[in-house]
Amino acid sequence: MKAKEYTKETIHGIATYTRDFPSFREGDMIAVSLRIKEAGKERLQVFQGNVIAMHNCGASSTFTVRKIGAHGVAVERILPYYSPSIKSIKLIKQGDVRRAKLYYVRERVGKAGRLKEKVMTREQKEQKAAKKVDDKKQAQAAVEQRQGDNE
Repeated sequence: MKAKEYTKETIHGIATYTRDFPSFREGDMIAVSLRIKEAGKERLQVFQGNVIAMHNCGASSTFTVRKIGAHGVAVERILPYYSPSIKSIKLIKQGDVRRAKLYYVRERVGKAGRLKEKVMTREQKEQKAAKKVDDKKQAQAAVEQRQGDNE
């Protein structure tokens, strides 16, 4: 029996699909809406905080969100990007950071733990909005092409 020829990239691409989330990176503040099941009922709970790490590994991609909870207690959650329990992600602020992993924020207390916000000009905002529209059109065209190929 001969094994199938799968490359490393093919294996990481299996079980991934496009999510309708805004693009975010380390340093950004996001609000993640999570589906919580309790006593047979389902509700949404929002977890809002800074993204301190992202691990892009295909279907097992994760991101770590850190927030300061009640009485100054820090709470971190590692969330799988392709989890069905994530309903939506909303980008609150874009951070201006120079590192890929922001684990140093764990030792900071109070104002020292805050991250700088990226300031964008009006032209940059307009370019970003135009790019987002173009990306949506390209994604829609790709979906329509795949549906046409399947028929």
